[in-house]
Amino acid sequence: MPATVVRFNLVEPDATPASLSARYKAALEMATYADDRGMTTVQTEEHHGVANNWLPSPFAFAGAVFGATRRIAVTVSAIIGPLHDPLRLAEDIAVLDLLSGGRLITVAGIGYRPEEYALFDVEWKRRGRLQDELLETLLKAWTGEEFEYRGRTVRVTPRPFSDPHPLLLVGGSSRAAARRAARLGLPFFPSAHLPELEAYYKERLVEYGTQGWTMMPSAVTPLLHLAEDPDRAWADHGEHFLHEARTYASWQSSDIRSAVRSAATTVDELRAEGVYRIVTPDECLSEGLDSYVLHPLSGGMPLDEGWRSMHLFCENVLPRLKGR
Repeated sequence: MPATVVRFNLVEPDATPASLSARYKAALEMATYADDRGMTTVQTEEHHGVANNWLPSPFAFAGAVFGATRRIAVTVSAIIGPLHDPLRLAEDIAVLDLLSGGRLITVAGIGYRPEEYALFDVEWKRRGRLQDELLETLLKAWTGEEFEYRGRTVRVTPRPFSDPHPLLLVGGSSRAAARRAARLGLPFFPSAHLPELEAYYKERLVEYGTQGWTMMPSAVTPLLHLAEDPDRAWADHGEHFLHEARTYASWQSSDIRSAVRSAATTVDELRAEGVYRIVTPDECLSEGLDSYVLHPLSGGMPLDEGWRSMHLFCENVLPRLKGR
């Protein structure tokens, strides 16, 4: 059966505290509903200081999801590693791993927005070295043993639930990221469908004498929204997808490769691209995808429209996917 993912970044332009609180609560209720219906994964992410209220605290959200669900995994894809204190992050992930019984998946990237580094007074030029330190520290911390950290001896408790440690992947679209993953024997998560980078990663595994694997997006991984009348849904709600697409586009330079990449400036152009797709249940099934990624609250989508999409997928598509 294909993976079935519901994605949340909790974006809402011009939100009030009350409306954003309602959005967070709806996302948590959707995650619970997805878990009850047998979807496999909640996906969330991290960005800071964004005017449209992009989620900055994915682990806090993950903890809420774990407290409300029983089986569904949460993938944080991705954290901006150098912005985190390594010891505190080791503790936070260990606690979430214990709380969830091993359902947390963390992808650690280095980000691509210098303004996020400036917000936290972290030097942009040191991001590679900081990422190395973070990953190395996490792996040592989760042993529960003492180790040397910045010139002193430390020990992090509690130990995580997962053995040997919570699932941690190195994300990115550069050779440096692939080398980092291979050197540490960690799985690699390319940010887009990049077979040549996967091959490079495998070569470095041999060079370092380590073991690992790749979790790579498919060549086609559209963000899906379900509707009984896609034409009307594009007309009524396409602006929300366009808002997210334009936000991403404003962040991504030419050397950034991402599975979510759009050059659209209008809703019609966005629809033609196919990065975001509004489909009927039958059209959704006919996509024949390796993974189905629902994005029910994209770009400030009204909550009732997000729920319609969730219901159509979970009641009309998911049972037929399970039957294949």
